Amino acid sequence: MAIKLHVGERNNDTHVGPDLIKPIVTCVKHKDALPFLTETSTLYRGRRSNAVDHIIQAFDHGFTYEKTGAPFIMADGLFGNSEIEVPIDGVIFDKVNIAREVVFADALITVSHPTGHPGMGLGATLKNLGMGLSSRIGKLRQHSSVKPYVDKRACAYCRKCMQWCPVDAIVEEQDQAFIFTEKCIGCGECLSVCNYDAIRYDWGVESADLQKRVVEHALGVVLNKRQRCFFFSFLIDMTKGCDCFGGRQERIIPDVGILASTDPVAIDQATLDLTARRHGDSLVKKSEPGLDPGIQLGHAEKIGLGSRNYRLEVL
Repeated sequence: MAIKLHVGERNNDTHVGPDLIKPIVTCVKHKDALPFLTETSTLYRGRRSNAVDHIIQAFDHGFTYEKTGAPFIMADGLFGNSEIEVPIDGVIFDKVNIAREVVFADALITVSHPTGHPGMGLGATLKNLGMGLSSRIGKLRQHSSVKPYVDKRACAYCRKCMQWCPVDAIVEEQDQAFIFTEKCIGCGECLSVCNYDAIRYDWGVESADLQKRVVEHALGVVLNKRQRCFFFSFLIDMTKGCDCFGGRQERIIPDVGILASTDPVAIDQATLDLTARRHGDSLVKKSEPGLDPGIQLGHAEKIGLGSRNYRLEVL
């Protein structure tokens, strides 16, 4: 049984920690299953862009066998290219590239930490499935429509975006950064590292397409194990940026609790509803008010990934 989590980028302290993972592992073992913790490599440069660095980062944040009771195994191989092409009945794709070990696993549990997201509005279960468990090619295909540009009025030419661009698509032009659209893979790393708000997107169009692409990859993840998936969402320590952001982040909304479901669409809808009900504005309204996470939920429902309708049971 694969247990998909997020180990947090360097110095991130709001991700779901190993102390909350261990009870899930223990429960799985009591059912005589063989659990393993898993993740995939990132597109951007950092501590999680390959299996070796990623596993070291996981251990640094306490995701060891001694602390969790399960081994940490990368689902997409050493460099993110261990994959299975999964046929799906999607609107954009008819096949998606999913991390190999997740496809081969008999069952799947995801442990998600809802946050804001600069491209999707909401980064929760659907993102954890679709972006978090696709191979490197899958991630590239999701982001291929997202093309940033540099606002020359704001650019200080600090070169930080150039340093972190994984495909060297950012160059100097008249003492400012310039992005070659033809080379850009749309990973969003330049947006995350710019301190001057100089990286811009037309999110009104690109966010909608990104959300749909991610959701269709999520369908590919669960397709061969629909009755053997379970989803947790820890609505605690919620921040504007996702756990891929290094460093400490401000909590933007008080804790709500823990959600659990067999429906990945329902649990994300409940996340939006509960954060709005408890605090006036939803998590997305607090973090990315210009984006509409209803796009990902509606598309997921359309392609048969789940339902936005749910019944909340308080335990």
